[in-house]
Amino acid sequence: METEIILMRDVDGLGKQGDIKKVSPGYARNYLFPNNLAAPATPKHIKMLELENKRRDAEAKRAVDKLREEGERLSHASCTIISRAGEDEMLFGSVTSQDIADSLAQTGFTIDKRQITLEEPIKKLGVYHVEVKLHADVSASVKVWVVAK
Repeated sequence: METEIILMRDVDGLGKQGDIKKVSPGYARNYLFPNNLAAPATPKHIKMLELENKRRDAEAKRAVDKLREEGERLSHASCTIISRAGEDEMLFGSVTSQDIADSLAQTGFTIDKRQITLEEPIKKLGVYHVEVKLHADVSASVKVWVVAK
C-alpha cells in the first residue's frame, strides 16, 4: 500500500516541489514528514498547492515583464570601448564580454558577462551589435563601438 503525498521541496530521486507522488508509508512518516519535505495529499493541501502555484506564476510573469522593459531600454543603449589599435585597424588585444559588461555598467546597466553572447572576441575597430540574454525569453541587442585610443 502506498501513501499519496505533495512535495513541499525538491527531493533528489523523487521529484520537484509541488509534485504529487505515491511513496511507501514508512518513507513518508519517518523521513519526508518530519523533515518538512512533504505533506499528505489531502484536499486542503492540494488547494494550498494550487494557490501557491498561481502566486508563483504571477510573480514569474511580473519578473519577465520587468526584464522585457529592461531589455527595451538596453536595446536603445550603446557603449564605447576605447582600445589601442594598429594601422590596419586590428586591436592589440581583443574586446571580451567582460569589457562590454564593464562599459555597460558605466552607463547604468548591471549585466553579467555570461549574459553577453559573443561568437568570438572582437579584434577590429568598428561598430558591432551584441546580443544580451536577460532571460530565456528576453534578449536585447546592444550597439558596441570599438574606437582607437
